[in-house]
Parts: sequence; structure tokens; C-alpha cells
Amino acid sequence: MSLDRLVLVFAGTVVLVSVALAHFVHPNWVWLTVFAGANMIQASFTGFCPAAMVFKALGAKPGGCFK
Repeated sequence: MSLDRLVLVFAGTVVLVSVALAHFVHPNWVWLTVFAGANMIQASFTGFCPAAMVFKALGAKPGGCFK
């Protein structure tokens, strides 16, 4: 799986888990969703994504977006 797809899977998982936690545990978990969304927006402008750096260090093959 390419780096780009790994980042998308990770971001989607974080959003879904945080929504479930906000629903079942405590509403303040929605802030994790806010953080994930803000990080995706800044990454689209800057190309800097901490998750992409971690996946790249773990050996994910490069994609088209994150290098």
C-alpha cells in the first residue's frame, strides 16, 4: 500500500474512532476529529504530515502526494 493510501486510512480511522468515542464515552472526544481535520487541511497546503513521516520511516513505498 502506498504512503498516500496509508495516510488516508489512518486519518479516516482517527475520525471514525473519535466520533465513536464522542458518542459512547464523552462529547469532548470530538476535539480529536477537529484536530485530524485541521491537520488534513494544513497538510494539503504544506505537504507536511507527521503521519506520513512515520509511515515513511516504517518503510511505506512513496506515493504521489507525500514525499
